[in-house]
Amino acid sequence: MQETTQTAHALGALVEALRVANVFVRADDYDADARIEFATDNSQLSRAATLFVCKGASFKREYLLQAIEAGAVAYVSEIDYGVDIPCIIVSDIRRTLGCLADMAYDHPSGKVGVCAFTGTKGKTTSAYYLKGVLDAHARLAGCHTSALFSSVEFDDGVESGISKLTTPESFELERRLSNAVVSGCEHVIMEASSQALKYERTYGVDFAVGAFTNIGEDHISPIEHPTFEDYFASKLKIFKQSRAAVVNLDMDHVDKVLEAAHVCERVVTYSLSNTDADVYTTNLVHGPRGIVASVVTPRFSRDVLVPTPVKFNISNVLGAIACAEALGIEEEAIVHGFEQVRVPGRMEMYPTESGTIVGVVDFAHNGMSLETMLRDLRENYPDRELAVAFGATGGKGVDRRETMGIAAGKYADRIVITEDDPGPEDAQDICQAIAHFVEEQGNHNWQIVVDREQAIRTLVRETTRPAVVIVTGKGCETRMLRKNGPEPCRADGPMLQESLEAFEAGNPL
Repeated sequence: MQETTQTAHALGALVEALRVANVFVRADDYDADARIEFATDNSQLSRAATLFVCKGASFKREYLLQAIEAGAVAYVSEIDYGVDIPCIIVSDIRRTLGCLADMAYDHPSGKVGVCAFTGTKGKTTSAYYLKGVLDAHARLAGCHTSALFSSVEFDDGVESGISKLTTPESFELERRLSNAVVSGCEHVIMEASSQALKYERTYGVDFAVGAFTNIGEDHISPIEHPTFEDYFASKLKIFKQSRAAVVNLDMDHVDKVLEAAHVCERVVTYSLSNTDADVYTTNLVHGPRGIVASVVTPRFSRDVLVPTPVKFNISNVLGAIACAEALGIEEEAIVHGFEQVRVPGRMEMYPTESGTIVGVVDFAHNGMSLETMLRDLRENYPDRELAVAFGATGGKGVDRRETMGIAAGKYADRIVITEDDPGPEDAQDICQAIAHFVEEQGNHNWQIVVDREQAIRTLVRETTRPAVVIVTGKGCETRMLRKNGPEPCRADGPMLQESLEAFEAGNPL
């Protein structure tokens, strides 16, 4: 399938759109009837009849000259560069990008239902869960499966690949939305990062649903958000462009979130335990294939099987169900939409056929994440051995050796310490440092197996009773950072699955 093309506009119509967006400052000596066939902020993409947008603090005049040489007939900028084509001066180049990109691709979010998640944690998992439901709906309705723009990967129905940003820049985002439209997608699920909302990357995009999963002290730094207030305010902007709001009642600062959400036409709430929510659960049962949650919504009360071993993911499930409720998705798609969902590198379950081992792959690569996961698994599977393979990075995050060693030492019955992006350091030395902190917890059931693939096989091979075996740190990554740079490696999931299948079949590991 061919990807979408841009819609041609008269230059005067684009200038008028900038006036409406309240960013227009001035434009001297331009032809309002001039035909603009393409708009971009990338000089390498410029062609005949292009409107070029000068973007970024590191922008250089030579980029504009390159665009003109390639065919640009006008440019938009916060600075007049004194070149021989018309200049349109604006006050906010970021909002300008969103405005022009949306017009160039003929406002695709008005033709497809865009569902956006924001929050400190859970955006990616929530997005995959909602995709499971909406794809189940697509199968029932006989339409194209939904598009996905996540921090892990994207698939817009025309193109797919590994994501570079959680939320793409404006022209890329609108192009992908347009691809979803031409490919016949009924819905798009995306993550809306705080940076994207703050800097107007999503300006002009209509969200059918805007979901707020939670808020915590994260991304506070001179290069991200200077204060928590700035971070929080950036995320709250999601509701200004959403038709329906979805809000987690269990989050901190929920009153402020609900206050902001009420600008939307409808608010749907969810909670793990608060029966005042529109969507909530009354019971959770853990088994070898995941959790069965008894879910109550405004339309039905049903049991839902979710292939996750941890309770905190059920909050993400309820958020996805709340989004589906806001969209009016049929009951059967909601009830059965989670059964085959696997989120790459995030609490992926690999249960053996016999149920003897519940395999788990997760991206947890710091002490807090590892402790949260192990504590939850210990609570959910109290009668099973808890075995974990993990490592810590070299050249950065040195404190993780201590915090992850302490977490594993406190909660795991059996530990295999291995490499995880050792970088400039010796992997054996990093593993020894972790082992020291495991020992400090009084846990002596550990071993070092530096080769990660062999470590996973060892973790599985030495299982002697019903167990949960966890591989954490790399998730779905396929590069190992070593002294000479990144080297190809296998993702943890396929390696664990292969080892579990061999174990189940009685084959040597």
